[in-house]
Amino acid sequence: IEYLLKKITEAMGAGWQQEQFDHYKIALNTSREGLSAWELIDLIGSGQFSKGMDRQTVSMAINEVFNELILDVLKQGYMLKKGHKRKNWMERWFVLKPSIISYYVSEDLKDKKGDIMLDGNCCVEALPDKDGKKCLFLIKCLDKTFEISASDKKKKQEWIQAIQSTVSLLRAGSPPPHKEARQKRKELRQKLLAEQEEMERQMKELQAANENKQKELEAVRKQLEAAAARAAEEEKKRLQTQVELQDRFSLELEREKMVRQKMEEQVAQKSSELEQYLQRVRELEEMYKQLQEALEDEKQARQDEETVRKLQARLLEEETAKRAELEKWHLQQQQTIQMTEAEKQELENERMMKEQALQVAMQQLKQLELERKEALEQYEEVKKKLETAANNTKSWKDKVAHHEGLIRLIEPGCKNPHLITNWGPAAFTESELEERQRSWKGKKATSE
Repeated sequence: IEYLLKKITEAMGAGWQQEQFDHYKIALNTSREGLSAWELIDLIGSGQFSKGMDRQTVSMAINEVFNELILDVLKQGYMLKKGHKRKNWMERWFVLKPSIISYYVSEDLKDKKGDIMLDGNCCVEALPDKDGKKCLFLIKCLDKTFEISASDKKKKQEWIQAIQSTVSLLRAGSPPPHKEARQKRKELRQKLLAEQEEMERQMKELQAANENKQKELEAVRKQLEAAAARAAEEEKKRLQTQVELQDRFSLELEREKMVRQKMEEQVAQKSSELEQYLQRVRELEEMYKQLQEALEDEKQARQDEETVRKLQARLLEEETAKRAELEKWHLQQQQTIQMTEAEKQELENERMMKEQALQVAMQQLKQLELERKEALEQYEEVKKKLETAANNTKSWKDKVAHHEGLIRLIEPGCKNPHLITNWGPAAFTESELEERQRSWKGKKATSE
């Protein structure tokens, strides 16, 4: 009952109220094992567990639970399916069961269009949007492949998860979840029934043992009654004897009472004397304590006086030492002031000397600046003269070299040793000089 009500409540989209069901379970007759189908329908229709839900919602929830638990329908709904021959998209009503997906023209399940057989080799893959269709996914089987389009991403994800869970159960060889839960509930009911039978058997054994105990208790009660009668007779005899003894003891008690009264008077007198003696002792002890306290106070006062005297002597010594130290500091301060005045005068003299040296250095700097300018002017004149002399020397060298015929193109020289001329290392070798001499001699002979 709890499982069915919970499934129907979840199908309606409402929350399960465990506390309300516990109250209902307590109110239900515990002698009954369950409810009939009509009683369960009346319970659902009463609205006790479906408050605020209309009849259509309750009917749809009952139909959904019936499809899941009785018809093994794991999921159902409208989706678009792509055809295998004409490749067109048609809307179909899909019904997912533990090993098959059937699709119909509409949800009345009258016109069935085909089945998709599921096994452990099947798989589901999400596809990207294409051809204007969205929320696509693919179901791959051994012989065929099916392209399906859901209405939205949520429905697409729910269908993919439901099909994957079904295929995983087929691979593992496990039954559907609701069948497994049904089997567990059945095993639990059998276990509870066995425990109940065992409890009933134990109760019968306890009842039989209780009856035996009752019989034993009855026999014991009769024995106790006989023993009580005997005890009453003995008690009667005992009372008679007790009366006789009581009379005898009364006389003795009177005599003892008189003796005790006399002894109490004597004890009272002795107690009064003892109390007076104890009061005197307490007074003496109190006086002794007061004397002890007075002695302690006098001793403490003497110690305090000695401590104060020592403290005053120590303070006097410290004051003398501080006064000597202050006088010493005063002398040191006077000496420091005198030394500071002398150093101040010395620094003032040194500052005057440095200012005079600075003025002399400034004059020397100006003199050096003038000398530097004159030296620069002389350097410029010498530089111009050197440039003029260099130009003259160069023109003179050119004339001499042209006259002698020594002007030639500058070419890389050989590695042989060069000749030395009046103007420095020659630009030609000894063999080149001999060749030029032969050439001059030939020109000279031709001219003659």
